Amino acid sequence: MRKSRVAVVTLLALCPGVLLVPLKAAACSAAPYRPERLLADADVIVRATALRYAKAPDEESRTTGVPDAEVEFRVEEVLKGEGVPSALTMNGYLGGRDDYNDRPVPYDFIRPGGRAGSCIANSYKRGAEFLLFLKEKEGEFTPYWAALSPTNEQLRPGEDAWLKWVKESLQSDRRAGHEAQGLSNPPPPNIFGWLPFPFTSAI
Repeated sequence: MRKSRVAVVTLLALCPGVLLVPLKAAACSAAPYRPERLLADADVIVRATALRYAKAPDEESRTTGVPDAEVEFRVEEVLKGEGVPSALTMNGYLGGRDDYNDRPVPYDFIRPGGRAGSCIANSYKRGAEFLLFLKEKEGEFTPYWAALSPTNEQLRPGEDAWLKWVKESLQSDRRAGHEAQGLSNPPPPNIFGWLPFPFTSAI
C-alpha cells in the first residue's frame, strides 16, 4: 500500500464562526455526530499506531485547532474503505499521556483532550493505537471533519469496547445490506411448481 498525507482541514470548515489563532482558539459549540452517523459518513475507518513526528511542532505557536505539526501513523487494520495506504501522515501533536474517552460506549462525545478550546482532539500518545474515522478529499484523508465527535479515539490495550462496538456495528450494517439486496433481487420462480405430478424428462 502507498503512503499518503492527510489533508489539513481548517477549523473554520469544522466550526463556522470560530477563529483559529496561533496560541489559543475560541470555544466550540457545535453538536457532535451520533455514533451511527459517524459509521455511515466516514469514508475510511482504520486502527492505527502513532509513531513519530513527520514534521516537528513550533513550540511557540501551539494551538488547540489543527496544528502545522504532522504525525506519522502505521495502519494496523482497515475496518472500512478501500485503497487505504499502509502509512498515514496527519496534522497533530505527539504526547506522552493517555487520553482515553471516559464516556460509555458507544461514544457520543470527543475524548477529554478535545473538550477545551477548539472542536477537535489534536494530540496522540506516541506508540498508542487510535481508531480513526477519516474523510477523503482530493485523494487525501483527515480525521478533523466532525466537530466534538469521537473520530480519533485512543484505544485501550487488550479488548477495547469502542473498537468492538464499531466492528460489530459495521458487520451488522453489511448483513442488513446483503439481506436488502437479496429481497430486491429474489430468485426466479419455479416454472414447474404448478404441475400436479412429478415431472421427469423423457428418455
